Amino acid sequence: MNGIFWILRTGAPWADLPGRFPSYQTCHRRFQEWVELGTLKTVLEALAEDLRSRGKLDLSECFIDATFVVGKTKRGKGTKIMAVADGNDLPAAIHVASASPHEVTLVEDTVEDRFVADTPERLIGDKAYDSDKLDAKLEQQGIELIAPHRANRIRPVTQVGRALRRYKRRWKVERLFAWLQHFRRILSRHEYHAANFLGFVQLGCLSILMRQYF
Repeated sequence: MNGIFWILRTGAPWADLPGRFPSYQTCHRRFQEWVELGTLKTVLEALAEDLRSRGKLDLSECFIDATFVVGKTKRGKGTKIMAVADGNDLPAAIHVASASPHEVTLVEDTVEDRFVADTPERLIGDKAYDSDKLDAKLEQQGIELIAPHRANRIRPVTQVGRALRRYKRRWKVERLFAWLQHFRRILSRHEYHAANFLGFVQLGCLSILMRQYF
């Protein structure tokens, strides 16, 4: 396995690099095959489940947020990356969509794209996720949604007391985005097809999860 993931390392000694590389076209063709076959998602799920069994992936408290990516693509002006970080800042779910839809409408798809079988016990977001309908939908899946109320909310208060204190740790998902944005192909979208861009985001998540084994 170390031989497969050497390319995900940064700052590696030159001695670790192979003597020659295949052409760019060959590498990209193989990458597209992985995307089409769902290989990257399969490896992500295997790693996440293994970390979960080792106690390194904590789903008791997860954090959700989105970041925008503007890239050199003719399809739309921007891309939205939705991510769920576990209690240890590790990626638990990733979803890529157009920049247009509101984040509330993408939460269920993001949770569905998680890397582990179990759902988060608590999902913590910012004011953009203050939605009674979303609360009810996630509650049916056994997920407690915690989000501070918007300033213009006129409906009854639902987020009070001790549960809302968990919001202070929402910086963990921001740190996950900072880690992902260290990768140039994620910081700016160069891929025309959204599936290929998602593949690079999944590859970045693989690199972050692999750090837990070293």
